[in-house]
Amino acid sequence: MVLAATSACLQNTVEYVLWIATALTASELFLQQVRAAHAALGIASDYMQSCALPLCPEPAQLVATELDYYQRPQQLTPAALAAWHGMKQAAARAGVTLFLISAYRSVQCQSELIAKKLQKGQTMQQILSVNAAPGFSEHHTGRALDMGTTDCPALVEEFENTNAFQWLEQNAMAFGFHLSYRRDNAMGIDYEPWHWCFQGQDQQSTQA
Repeated sequence: MVLAATSACLQNTVEYVLWIATALTASELFLQQVRAAHAALGIASDYMQSCALPLCPEPAQLVATELDYYQRPQQLTPAALAAWHGMKQAAARAGVTLFLISAYRSVQCQSELIAKKLQKGQTMQQILSVNAAPGFSEHHTGRALDMGTTDCPALVEEFENTNAFQWLEQNAMAFGFHLSYRRDNAMGIDYEPWHWCFQGQDQQSTQA
């Protein structure tokens, strides 16, 4: 009986060690991907050490959402999607329309977005004030949403003047969503009243 208990304990220990090794490997791979993306874009080599934004690993599981405002497929983590649906339905009952503009965005997609802006002549400093560098965008987590409403153009500061924004300020926290980039925030990102991130718990852990 003691031998059986010892064997079970060893088995659990081996599984835990393997889990840790897998997590560390995934984390290092993610960091390598981020460093390579920064090098390709010409982002300063010390950015990862000096950046005020946290590293945002990609999730282990994503699920499809409804099509976004532009009729594009989007993805969120399961818990973030459930919270989004609950919040959108509650807003609708209050006479407020919320729709999805953007959700999950991979490191590769973030890199391509920044590369396009560079090609259009924008400086890296200008870009990084509105788009986080690859690896540091909350969109990588599958928890961040860019939202819109019917009486306002998409992704403009005037969103703060809408009934939708006022409703979010009063109710979003109850569904686990927080406004990420308030005016004059410490992260150095321009004010984004449309960008909200789910801070609740997902059952699935992240890759890194």
